[in-house]
Amino acid sequence: MGSKGAGGSSGSMVRRILLGSQLRRLREARGITREAAGYSIRASESKISRMELGRVSFKARDVEDLLTLYGVTEDAEREPLLSLARDSSVAGWWHNYSDVLPTWFQTYVGLEGAASQISSYEVQFVHGLLQTEEYAHAVVTAGHRPLAEEEIERRVALRLERQKLLLGESAPEVICLLDEAALHRPYGGRAVMDAQLRHLAEISERPNVSLHLVPFELGGHPAESGAFTLLRFPESDLNDIVYLEQLTSALYLDKRDEVAQYDHVLRRLVDISLSPEHTRDHLSRIRQLL
Repeated sequence: MGSKGAGGSSGSMVRRILLGSQLRRLREARGITREAAGYSIRASESKISRMELGRVSFKARDVEDLLTLYGVTEDAEREPLLSLARDSSVAGWWHNYSDVLPTWFQTYVGLEGAASQISSYEVQFVHGLLQTEEYAHAVVTAGHRPLAEEEIERRVALRLERQKLLLGESAPEVICLLDEAALHRPYGGRAVMDAQLRHLAEISERPNVSLHLVPFELGGHPAESGAFTLLRFPESDLNDIVYLEQLTSALYLDKRDEVAQYDHVLRRLVDISLSPEHTRDHLSRIRQLL
């Protein structure tokens, strides 16, 4: 799956974001516009924006030219950034699924694979990292548009490949807040839901997984805006990122004040939702009602 930090294809996404953020700081320190920076490498202002957000791969020549423009001329200063550019071009395993993976979600899969902590609130269905194969199949086929059988199988395979993340030596800490509504939405029918609920109880016993049910009895709660995921990384230079998925795109928030608000909501939800032990008891009761 690739390690977090120094090695592996998952780390290449983080390297792109680190390099992009450093290039942005250098550009702003020199008072150079994105338009001017783009002109220097024969590219558009939007290309510079995508580079600074880590959304595209870097050509060594472009980075060299930008560093020169930004006044970084000493080899000792240039080489670490050029090394980041070379290492960030490693293709992630998920590129094999590019036929069924939107570009905006490729970014998420790369970040997910590099995170040291994944915290999420889900309301529509069980989080993708915790889905059984049959449940995943039911979720994929219930989407907003009909899919060919081959594409369905590829999407399910991608989801199962992502789940290997939980089993690696450097597996991230996963904190999942799951709205009870998701457990009463019968994807795939009774047998599929029963197996999914049993799987949730089992996987929540893993030392790196904390599952908290947000029960109906709670009524209103802080996560009024809906589902979201907060990713933390072992690299001190990389901000926490909040991921918000939409129908045809996604938002990635990394401004500290915005992320702090989502972090506050997560902490409040953990405080008022069921503990992992009580969550497992509740899962058992729901299974008896199926």
